[in-house]
Amino acid sequence: MTENASGRAQTIAEFQAHGARIFVGEEIMQAMTSYAPQPDDVIISPFGKCGTTWLQQTFHTLRTGGDTDFDDISGVVPWIETATALGIDLSARQRAEPRGFKSHLPYDPMPKGARYVVSLRDPKDAFISMLRFMEGWFIEPGAVPMADFYADWASDEFGSNYWLHLLSWWRQRDNPDVLLLTYEHMIDAPEQHIRMLADFCGIALDDDLLALTLERSSLAYMLEHKEKFADPMMRALTEKRCGFAAGSDSAKVRKGGVGGHKKELEPEIAERIDAAWAELVEPETGFADYAALDAEIRRRNAV
Repeated sequence: MTENASGRAQTIAEFQAHGARIFVGEEIMQAMTSYAPQPDDVIISPFGKCGTTWLQQTFHTLRTGGDTDFDDISGVVPWIETATALGIDLSARQRAEPRGFKSHLPYDPMPKGARYVVSLRDPKDAFISMLRFMEGWFIEPGAVPMADFYADWASDEFGSNYWLHLLSWWRQRDNPDVLLLTYEHMIDAPEQHIRMLADFCGIALDDDLLALTLERSSLAYMLEHKEKFADPMMRALTEKRCGFAAGSDSAKVRKGGVGGHKKELEPEIAERIDAAWAELVEPETGFADYAALDAEIRRRNAV
């Protein structure tokens, strides 16, 4: 038995080294250049832990009428950036139309010529959700100080972070090929958002499909079938490249909800997030905090 049998990171430097083994620049570029957008393609493009998997499942249910014959949601709605690493052919025929893909890219480097669905989320909830997601998979639980993880999360070393991603998509709010949502409003009004997504994607929606999609995109359903939404392909890749022990916790469907950060976020980190918002987001958007941005997107989507 080794001192660290799990292989998970115990420092932020080890976490970053693991990330570099998985997200290889050459592989990402090869995947992106292999993707040829079609005008009716749908790319689900939130920042990490801001509703991506939920939207993948909602979209796939709508376009297939309820297909569940998959082991990994990203096997049927592929993640563009990881396609080369996972051996996925992005030009392969999909189970139904329109074609669907996942990405975490901001707008500028995103392949153009498709349609894009982006949900934003309170940065404090998004940060805590990402930390807890990484713990038990890439990071030994409790080993990395929250301040260290925040510095990595807020870094733009790879050309993007939460703030850059949000602003890049906010600038596209009037682009007819972009559907801009918020995670909080999706929770409050799931039926409205299913209707909006179906309309944006050109998918005919009747009462039966609406009811089925409400059920199969619910937190209860996705928790019951959480292995389908736990990145098993990526987990296998991390076990191979990073030496993680089998059985890491890569589950993406966890608590859901709004405001969970209030019980977990260290006050110093909350202050740093507020300061980053005031410095980076407020000057461009005019919104003093995330709640004001959420309210504006709700207003726009009610029209």
